[in-house]
Formats: sequence, C-alpha cells, structure tokens
Amino acid sequence: MKLLFLACLSKNTGNCTTAERIREHIESVGHTCVLQDTADLKSSEKVAHLIAEEPFFQAALAIHLYKGGRFLLDCQAPFGVVFGGTDINEDVKDETKRAVMGKVLKKASRFAVAFTEKLKEEAETYWPSQGIKICVQPQGIETKATENFNWDGFLRSTGVNCENVEDLHVFLLVCGLRRVKDPLYLVDVFSEWHQEDPSVILIIIGPEIDPLFTEEVEVNVKRAKGVFLAAERRQQDLHAAMRRSVAVVNSSVSEGMSAAILEAMDLEVPVVARNIPGNAAVIKHEETGLLFSNPQEFVDLSRKLLAEPSLRERLVSKAKKYVKEHHCKAKEKDTYRRLIEQLH
Repeated sequence: MKLLFLACLSKNTGNCTTAERIREHIESVGHTCVLQDTADLKSSEKVAHLIAEEPFFQAALAIHLYKGGRFLLDCQAPFGVVFGGTDINEDVKDETKRAVMGKVLKKASRFAVAFTEKLKEEAETYWPSQGIKICVQPQGIETKATENFNWDGFLRSTGVNCENVEDLHVFLLVCGLRRVKDPLYLVDVFSEWHQEDPSVILIIIGPEIDPLFTEEVEVNVKRAKGVFLAAERRQQDLHAAMRRSVAVVNSSVSEGMSAAILEAMDLEVPVVARNIPGNAAVIKHEETGLLFSNPQEFVDLSRKLLAEPSLRERLVSKAKKYVKEHHCKAKEKDTYRRLIEQLH
C-alpha cells in the first residue's frame, strides 16, 4: 500500500521526530510511506488531487487534526489522524479551528491516535460521538548518544567560559524556538540564581522555528547572565549533551507528549518540567521527575535536586522504569502496523 503522510517537518522538532519514527514503523511491514510537509501545502483540494495522481495513494495519515488533517477533508481515500498537543491544548479554543477539527475527526473513519488517556478524554468532551475511534498509544522512545562527545567544545560554542567545566551544573532546556515552548519563562529567575551561584547555568537548545521570536530570545538571552543559547544539534549529539547535564528542563505552555522529556528519562537524566497537563501525564512529581508551577518553584526544586543525591537517584531510576514499561518502541510499531491495516 502507498500512503501519504502529512506532518510538520521542521527539522529536529518533536513533530518531525515522531513522523519519521511512525514512517519507519509503516515501511518496516512493507508499505510505502511518503512524508509531506504541511508547510508546503496550500489547500485540501490540491492534496485530494495529489492523492488521486498516478501512481496513486491508497490511504493517508496526518499528525495534528488542524495543521495536517484539514488538508484531507477533500480526500476520497481512507485516512487516519494522530492528535498533536496543540490540537487539544490550543486549537480547540478557536471556534473555527474546532469546527474544522470536528469535521476531520468525523471523516477519519478508520482511527485517531492520542498519546495519553488524558488527551483522549479531553477530545471526547468536544466530540463525544467520535470517542470509539480514538485509541491511546504513547510515543515510543529510543535514544543513542554520541560516543566521545566534546562537552567542553559544546559549552564553549554556546559562550560558556569556565576554566573547569566539571564545576558547572548545566540545566538544558530543549525546545524549538517558538512561543508555545516559552523558553524565556525562566530566564530572569535563572539569571538571578546564577548571580548567587555562578556554578549553575541554563542552556536553551533547539531549532529556530519562528524567526521573529528567535530574535526576541536572542536579545533576552544576551542580557541575562548565566543563560546561553545553543544552535540545534543532530539528535545523537543532543542526547550526549542531555546526558552530561544536571537536568533537562521543559517550560512549555502546551505539550502533547514531549519527546525531550521521555528521552531524558531514558538517558537517566532528571527532568524538571512545567506543571501543565501534557507534562503531568508522563511525570509523577518527585517520583519520575519534578513539576513546577512558577519560576521560583523551579529554582527551589532545582536547588533541592542539587542538594539531595538520593532524590536524583530515585528520579532517574523510576523514570527509566516508567519509559521502559510505557514507551516501548516495539509496542508502538505493532500498534501502527495494526492501525494501518485498517486503511486497506
């Protein structure tokens, strides 16, 4: 079967990583899966024409009901959809977008995938008649860190100047530079903490998705002592940098299921994350990670993490176990294999 897969493919983003992984699952069982960046699409009519072309696509799949699924509304081929975090956390607040998403979900006659039970339950509050087609499949996680990663060189490339980098406590905030990820949320309070304790630094790392917002981030980081901005890295280097960090930080306003959080758990790195529904769905506070509700609470919890080695040990041990049990890549592969068969 030849399948058209619509997704936001901005380089090194969570959506791109998820799309590539799902495509790998689909192709591993003999299907052909063609990824199409939604940023390049203009209308549902053009997508319908694309699907009908020779050699034609027999089915389609989209990540995000609004960003991707709306382009399938004129599609005559069967299709499925995968909920994104912004679908439920952001787009449903817009009446027009919510109406479009409802049409997509209704037309996706085969299946819809939610990453968490919470996401499924929230979707059912908006579209109760469609709940039967929504299945829950958490993201599958696999990590691989670069061997012999040049940690000193990485720190110097961000502007960190320290004679002995082993004395530093590096907090790594992994995110694409766009407003929903809110990378500036902790900048001021972290800078104040750094001035009290110069050993703590915050590095923000990720792709430049929103050019205007990236400029805003650069200006704010430049003036903030102890806060640095790193250029995006290939995934293996990012995983190596995560592994050398004291903690991986998430300050997003909205998340579906953060791959960076799950990757940190798999790499046995503590996670300190903003207490939002998407993060709370995978983090149990003080068991598999730490959840903060405001910037000062982030500092308080981070101080506690540095002061209590036993807390760190407990967090990474339980988080590793959680990821192994609930985010198995092989199980994810089996789920998508079964779902794609429904598109025949």
